[in-house]
Amino acid sequence: MAKRRSALKLVEPQSITRLDLGCGKNKKEGYTGVDRRSFPGVDVICDLTERWPWEDESVAEVHMSHAMEHFTGPQRVKVVNEMHRVMQKEAKAYVITPYWASNRAYGDFTHQWPPVSEMWFYYLSKKWRDENAPDNDIQWNPEGYSCNFECTWGYTLHPEFQSKNQERQTFAIQFYKDAVFDISATWVRK
Repeated sequence: MAKRRSALKLVEPQSITRLDLGCGKNKKEGYTGVDRRSFPGVDVICDLTERWPWEDESVAEVHMSHAMEHFTGPQRVKVVNEMHRVMQKEAKAYVITPYWASNRAYGDFTHQWPPVSEMWFYYLSKKWRDENAPDNDIQWNPEGYSCNFECTWGYTLHPEFQSKNQERQTFAIQFYKDAVFDISATWVRK
């Protein structure tokens, strides 16, 4: 009786692509560091306002800390559209920026206008744009959004408010300058 060869093939597991966009000198461990400059730890030099070198739906996770505020409003649209293009469905992006009512948003002269605020996150949802701001969508505006993210966010509070109750924190967020340092958002790609 002849011996049969196994039809099984060993398949190399695909590597999971996680991007740390605008990482500078502080690349997050386990991520591919991406920046426009060649700092130590940067793996890919890339202008994020141009087409990115990753295939459609090839990225499992994105981290972007203190980089989005360095782009102008129209450049931010390009960045989030590219982010959406390369992210897998249901993948998450973690985006941290200085809060608009914090001195941290204004101290660095390379920060662009307008500062990032919670309102911007609504525009990243296709459903919200269709209902409230259709002229911001690529369907009606060639420079518009083509992305579709579900966004949630929270705040990094000044130490003075971290131990306060929820009511006091909410009041401070709404009415006190510098009560919040950063806004931390999670975007889920739809």
